[in-house]
Amino acid sequence: MEVGLVEVYTGNGKGKTTAAVGLAVRAAGWGLKVALVHFMKVGGYGESKILKKQSNITERFYGMNYFITTNKGISGLPVVVYEPGKPPIDYVAKVMRGLKWARRALVSGRFDMVVLDELATAVHMGLIGESYVLDMLKERPRGVEIVITGRYATQAMIDAADLVTEMKEIKHPYGNGLAARKGIEF
Repeated sequence: MEVGLVEVYTGNGKGKTTAAVGLAVRAAGWGLKVALVHFMKVGGYGESKILKKQSNITERFYGMNYFITTNKGISGLPVVVYEPGKPPIDYVAKVMRGLKWARRALVSGRFDMVVLDELATAVHMGLIGESYVLDMLKERPRGVEIVITGRYATQAMIDAADLVTEMKEIKHPYGNGLAARKGIEF
């Protein structure tokens, strides 16, 4: 690409990762090389079954087999409740490995697009410092598109972006107790 931009998909509504995966598929359809880096996720998603068949999409996961929160009301997954500002050390280490891999991918010249899925959430949860993200955006080669997803994008991330979309939840079936459905939510 001649000019790559920084895109941010944030907000409490559904569709942030879906939008980013759609961009990755569109880019791959035009022969662009895409790195899709998921933070705070371990895999097992329906889109990954298709994406791994695409030779020009590289997908990596940097999450743990448990959910972290400062809210004791979460249930349904193995949960680790932590004190604000003190996330689990093993989680921090895993996410930092992902960020280092993403940084190398970004400057390697191998990829036209780097998707950083749930990166904004990882910053919010204290797993990655905002300064690491902002430094990485400054290192971005001119022709590489960066896509950041996740709730709670910081104002600095928003300011650094060229395109920002906020997904706003109006109504969601989770509110009525409907669990995530295979093929729709994962």
